[in-house]
Amino acid sequence: MPWWGTLLGGTLGYMFGGPLGALLGAALGRNFDRGIKITDQQGTFGAGQQERVQAAFFTTTFSVMGYIAKADGKVTRDEIAAAESIMGQMQLSAQQRKAAIKLFNEGKKDGFPLHDVLTQFRHECMRRRNLVQMFLEIQIATAMADGHLHASEKNALYQIGTQLGFAHADIEHLFNMSGPGRTTGTHKQSLTKAYDILGISKTASDAEVKKAYRRLMSQHHPDKLIAKGLPDEMIKFATEKTQEIKAAYEQIKESRGKG
Repeated sequence: MPWWGTLLGGTLGYMFGGPLGALLGAALGRNFDRGIKITDQQGTFGAGQQERVQAAFFTTTFSVMGYIAKADGKVTRDEIAAAESIMGQMQLSAQQRKAAIKLFNEGKKDGFPLHDVLTQFRHECMRRRNLVQMFLEIQIATAMADGHLHASEKNALYQIGTQLGFAHADIEHLFNMSGPGRTTGTHKQSLTKAYDILGISKTASDAEVKKAYRRLMSQHHPDKLIAKGLPDEMIKFATEKTQEIKAAYEQIKESRGKG
């Protein structure tokens, strides 16, 4: 967690102002509203630098989780448990977990500036589309983790995805990737899920299947995402996604006699 130590150590300092700086400051009990002040040997931690992107990703992830949980007007115990489960999977340190919970609670508050938060987050990511997509996938996975997706939560996720630059069909594909596994019951059901994960139809050619597989593996490659600013603590999500994509691809190949 180099970015976290850099943040707490003061080297990263007043990384950014705006809504993300205010949220992170509230979570850490510090004042980050003065904008970028601290430099290291390489210069100011400006927009797009990896450690700053990691801090922005962490801040946006947990505050927006809280917003989505409150989207239907109340936060249930199941939704809190789902968020805590995600935090547990990330193996956050005690300090990080405390900050994540505070960010989650900030997101639940009335008047949470969702539009401003997402606008700054998208700017901080500097057109790293695959990184922004991983953020959206984490939000969808968390919302669906308790097995109940309220219509207002789904609408909120579509709103978030749209503001981040994703088309309706792209967001729908992310829902299909994170939806129920349907691995029980008939083989046909499980095979349907495999096609859903790759985002293709059963009539796709072998070449189209391979192309979809390679594209998704590239989008979710853990090392590539880390290099673009995904916090190390969230690498498990990327790894699990690549495993799901590979399993779906192998199942489709087997069903076509290509295994």
